Amino acid sequence: MVLNTFIADNLPFDLDILPDDCYLVGGAVRDVLLNRFRNYLDLDFVLPHSSIETARNIANIYRAGFVILDHERFIARVVFPHATIDFAQQEGNSIENDLLRRDYTINAIAYHCQERKIIDPLKGKQDLEQGIIRMVSRQNLKDDPLRLLRGYRQACQLNFYIESETRQTIKELTPFLIKVAAERVNNELSYLLASENSSYWLKEAFKDGLLSLYWQNIDEKKIIYLKKIDFIIKHLQEKFSYFNNINNQSYSIVKLACLTDDNPEIAEKELLNLKYSRQEIKSVITIIKYTPSLLEKDFINNLSAQYFFFSAVGKVFPSLAIFALANDVNQDLINLLLNRYFDDNDSVAHPKPLLTGNDLMKFLKISPSPLIKQLLTDVQIAYIEGKFTDQNGALQWIINHRL
Repeated sequence: MVLNTFIADNLPFDLDILPDDCYLVGGAVRDVLLNRFRNYLDLDFVLPHSSIETARNIANIYRAGFVILDHERFIARVVFPHATIDFAQQEGNSIENDLLRRDYTINAIAYHCQERKIIDPLKGKQDLEQGIIRMVSRQNLKDDPLRLLRGYRQACQLNFYIESETRQTIKELTPFLIKVAAERVNNELSYLLASENSSYWLKEAFKDGLLSLYWQNIDEKKIIYLKKIDFIIKHLQEKFSYFNNINNQSYSIVKLACLTDDNPEIAEKELLNLKYSRQEIKSVITIIKYTPSLLEKDFINNLSAQYFFFSAVGKVFPSLAIFALANDVNQDLINLLLNRYFDDNDSVAHPKPLLTGNDLMKFLKISPSPLIKQLLTDVQIAYIEGKFTDQNGALQWIINHRL
């Protein structure tokens, strides 16, 4: 059995240390049965008693990290260099009762470590084989409404579909999701947004009413933009190698920009309410604020406008480019700007000043003042427009045109 091999090859401690009634549960069991393996292990064990003591004992023997996560629910964590392992007290008087309290059948499968057998009272293994997200019960979803959003996230990550009765139940329970702490919603959304091809399930979550709880002005138009993202990224990967290594953060930022309001002030409030970081919010607002400038007349030939644009958006530009294409900005313009951005020697996207403030003050024999900053900007624009090619030319240009 694949679980036997997985445990034998990957468990960072001796299996015999575990009590006889210890079970591996949750995502690790599911993923191993699906032949989905990760370099970093994240395992969950349940025991009928002594969960904290078991975790502490393993941590002491192997000199691993140890922390109690929840005193009331008897949950503790052991941290190894390549694994995080949680030990929790079983809910109910048997492992079967514990599994009956979980969210979806595919997550309600346990593996008895000592007897080396699967406990699967809800036929979760069958649902795994058929690619189905099926609820354990309506009440379980209602008890923790974050599980509603998790259904879409796991359908996306596993390329499964949500069973019809389960989906109808999610729709009916959607109003309860607003009661969940924003930090938990943020975490679940982040997993979903960072997943490749998540646009489909974000669209389905919108149709079922989950997204409008957090983005009140979201509409079909925004979902249309969102649906284009994955296709656009694949298209850009054919032309620019950078996009072959685009990270999950960039995926998330672009999709967040599609979901949020077009008004930067409203967008910021929405993202703050969801507890996004200042850096994430800044990136999204930059995309929303500066994409419209690409629609200005003759932007493609206006070097000074491009200079100010790149100065404003900085490293956010690749994400902005994806967003802009989804919003039907001219592709020739985006290709031109991407070529500039990826060329470190491009004077518009990556200007290298010919003069410093000290150079100007020394040359003009003046003290620091706002004039210096303005002159430096004027010089940079004149340089990228080809008015001169070196420092002497820049100084002469200042004499002829700015003094």
